Amino acid sequence: MIRVPPTQSPQKVTRMAYCYEFKGFVPVVPEDSYVHPQAVLIGNVILGHGCYIGPGASLRGDFGKIVIGDGANVQDNCIIHSFPGRDAVVETDGHIGHGAILHGCTVGRNALVGMNAVIMDGVELGAESIVGAQAFVRGETVIRPRSMVVGSPAKVIREVSEKEVAWKTRGTAEYQQLARDCLVGLRPVTPLKAVEPDRPEMSASDVVSIQEARQTPS
Repeated sequence: MIRVPPTQSPQKVTRMAYCYEFKGFVPVVPEDSYVHPQAVLIGNVILGHGCYIGPGASLRGDFGKIVIGDGANVQDNCIIHSFPGRDAVVETDGHIGHGAILHGCTVGRNALVGMNAVIMDGVELGAESIVGAQAFVRGETVIRPRSMVVGSPAKVIREVSEKEVAWKTRGTAEYQQLARDCLVGLRPVTPLKAVEPDRPEMSASDVVSIQEARQTPS
């Protein structure tokens, strides 16, 4: 919920995600992590420092614990949940793309889960691995570090290259900066009726698609 007291300036707007206590468990969100007001955190959810949780994300820690490591991001409309007694873990610098579903699994350090991928119970995704968009990773699958995982059902097709690890790391740094920017610069407004004549361009970034990154000289 976003609460804007009448006497409060836009720069001091209080942003409050939909956070719920459940069976005595209250979500943990450090001051330097950003959770969008339209995300939902329920029960035993623990965020590390410098995390970004996007709009529409649902982290439901009512059966099993959910742990999001330092610097990780969980993007728009992702779902994280578990069976009773199982934890769902995204380790440090994990990167969870739009619409992905994680259920009772572990995503290793600096790994990436692509958009709309599904990672099932008991999966252990190794550090610095990349799971392609729309992949389906079967339960109890153990994937070694630096694996490129694609398909439905998903298969390891090769090792992730140094160039791809660097690309992934750079993209995650953008989300870490986004968390910092949102903490100080995101506020509710009334939309304009027309585009201003002097509307600025969005700032440029050196982040490129993975296809472009593969084509650049080392």
